[in-house]
Amino acid sequence: MTYKETLDWMFAQLPMYQQKGAPAMNAKLDNIISFCNVLGNPEKKFKSIHVAGTNGKGSSSHMLASILQEAGYKVGLYTSPHLKDFRERIKINGQVVSEEFVVDFIERHKPFLEYHKLSFFEMTVGMAFDYFAQEQVDIAIVEVGLGGRLDSTNIILPEVSLITNIGMDHTQFLGDTLEKIALEKAGIIKPKVPVVISETQPETKMIFNLIAHQLKSNIVFADVEPALGYTTDLLGDYQQKNINGVVAAIQQLKGFKVQEQAVINGLKGVVENTGLLGRWQVFQEKPLVIFDTAHNKEGLQLVLKQIEKQPYQQLHIVLGFVNDKDVRAVLSLFPKDAKYYFVRPSIPRGMDVGVLEELAKGQGLEGDKYVSVQEGFQKAMNKAGAEDMVYVGGSTFVVAEVV
Repeated sequence: MTYKETLDWMFAQLPMYQQKGAPAMNAKLDNIISFCNVLGNPEKKFKSIHVAGTNGKGSSSHMLASILQEAGYKVGLYTSPHLKDFRERIKINGQVVSEEFVVDFIERHKPFLEYHKLSFFEMTVGMAFDYFAQEQVDIAIVEVGLGGRLDSTNIILPEVSLITNIGMDHTQFLGDTLEKIALEKAGIIKPKVPVVISETQPETKMIFNLIAHQLKSNIVFADVEPALGYTTDLLGDYQQKNINGVVAAIQQLKGFKVQEQAVINGLKGVVENTGLLGRWQVFQEKPLVIFDTAHNKEGLQLVLKQIEKQPYQQLHIVLGFVNDKDVRAVLSLFPKDAKYYFVRPSIPRGMDVGVLEELAKGQGLEGDKYVSVQEGFQKAMNKAGAEDMVYVGGSTFVVAEVV
């Protein structure tokens, strides 16, 4: 098979969650455990840091990878979803896995994958772990896909666990309160493995403390003593919360020599070292064009606060969502004096633009709808003056179509 044929086959086996939603979920670890047994248990052949949370886990994972690269280590990085190319999910020192490895891996294990009906995410996790083991990484940063307790990544025994924050997202899978969601995220806490919580939240603090105590795991709430004085090339004031958790996680990491200069350089060189895209990404200056993948209430609140701080004459917002979000609650956050360009990301879960337009009108947001993200984006760019601002967001998949 070619690389494209291989990806088409992977996407078609069982629906990937990012595309289809609930039908793609497999809330148990049996498949990934069986698959890794067949692979020779690669998850036991490298050290790791496990990262969960509602918002900030992607940025935090890339920060950790960048710091450890600056410290001279060979660092694996597993994240999801990807923006443009599947291979963005699996990197070593910022370099994506080769097309040849992806094709060969699937061809060799295709009978097992078909017979056991592994999901897209399960086979991808197995691929990443096998790649990191073969390449003998010094450490891998492994980002949870969804939740924690039953996420396919949760078969590793990390050196440190990091939980960024807890918000109301994926409630149909993780629970309808912050406490219930925290219990799922806390599933990555392992016996006697230190755990760092980036952001103290009254609703979840007791749960994290209780589980850490039960498992005899040292727990650190990173914002109690924030990591002041550090800067990062990831723009947005909200990155300070991620910096707190990342620096605390590095401090808890034993057996690795990470000098202060590596922390400083790593935080300043995240994009260059890891290739991260889509976090308050400045596309151009005049007009100011910003892409951001924030897609739930908590994440968008932070991004919209950042927008408020920007100088502009007119704000243009290219906006699209997927169907499983509480879009009405999210839309209530958006400024009413902006010009809106409602779009639908080209995936099955993409929210119909007619529905989005009606929901937006109900919140006092006025704009026009477009048949594609590109059409809406181009219209916004054509209308925007040099001193205006264009923001593109609402969904990872909206950003993916313009990056």
